[in-house]
Amino acid sequence: MNKRLTLSLDAMGGDQAPRMVVEGIEIAADRLPEVDYLLVGDERRLAPLLDRFPKARAHAQIQHTEDAVADEDKAAVALRGGRNTSMRLAINAVAEGRADGVISAGNTGALMAMAKFVFKMLPGIDRPAIVAYFPTQRGASVMLDMGANVECDVENLVQFAVMGEVFARNVLGVKQPSIGLLNVGVEGGKGTDSLRKASAILRESVLPMKFHGFVEGDDIGEGTVDVVVTDGFTGNVALKTAEGTARMVGHFLRAALTSSTLAKLGALLAKDALNEFRSHMDPRRYNGAMLVGLNGICVKSHGSTDELGFANAIGVAANLIAGGVNERIKEDLERLISGGTSQDAAVL
Repeated sequence: MNKRLTLSLDAMGGDQAPRMVVEGIEIAADRLPEVDYLLVGDERRLAPLLDRFPKARAHAQIQHTEDAVADEDKAAVALRGGRNTSMRLAINAVAEGRADGVISAGNTGALMAMAKFVFKMLPGIDRPAIVAYFPTQRGASVMLDMGANVECDVENLVQFAVMGEVFARNVLGVKQPSIGLLNVGVEGGKGTDSLRKASAILRESVLPMKFHGFVEGDDIGEGTVDVVVTDGFTGNVALKTAEGTARMVGHFLRAALTSSTLAKLGALLAKDALNEFRSHMDPRRYNGAMLVGLNGICVKSHGSTDELGFANAIGVAANLIAGGVNERIKEDLERLISGGTSQDAAVL
């Protein structure tokens, strides 16, 4: 990263805010010394925290507001009445050129509504999508949409594939990402009409991606493809199922390893391997979902994350900005429309 970046942070969003936001900056300062922060929130709570964390203090300034979006607020209500909230002002800072990107661990629906209203959409994109990455047997994969759009048509799925491919290149460092459409089977005749049409378009596209075709639910954890594309309803169900399964495995593993003296001895002998397993499955390591398709960088942190997870969300935002992800999305969409098949142009 050659130039300094400024990230605008909704300092009051998240279960452990504002403490985890400030401590997240303290952790990120060692990894990303070229990043500065605009902390938007209650100065009376933020200033004492910054006094306790000198690295965060050296990189941060405060924009005071006492208003914040509550977790239970409806998106429409927050959009109409939340003009002076920490979330809205943090988004505005990007639109005004005072920051390069925004991060919030607050209300997802409100963040989506506000960011879409302020940033508008990228040219050629109809709807924003939530894209996140998670562990697989082969490393990590990207998946979208994770809940922003319950129903999607052909255009949405093709656009999601383009945006997911760019995200995978910039965040995961995959030179030529493989793309898969999540379906109920891998055969060409399976699935909805929208899935089959999107598959035909992606198979013939000129973009620097490897279109794998259809994938099923068990392909997600196996890492069959780098990017899994689906509608928001299916994606959100898959994500929550994976998170619940991971917690269940952790619960049973802890119970088994503490069930007897011999089991505890075995756990002690396997300590290093267990720590590696815990690190690989730690959701904080994969925290930071981008709201792609917006004409501005907006990253959603998990609401229940701690300082380590928030620091990782900061890293995601910095990588997206440094990689010029929105410019790459624009370029790929232009290539798809101008250099793709006649079918591409007809749909897009």
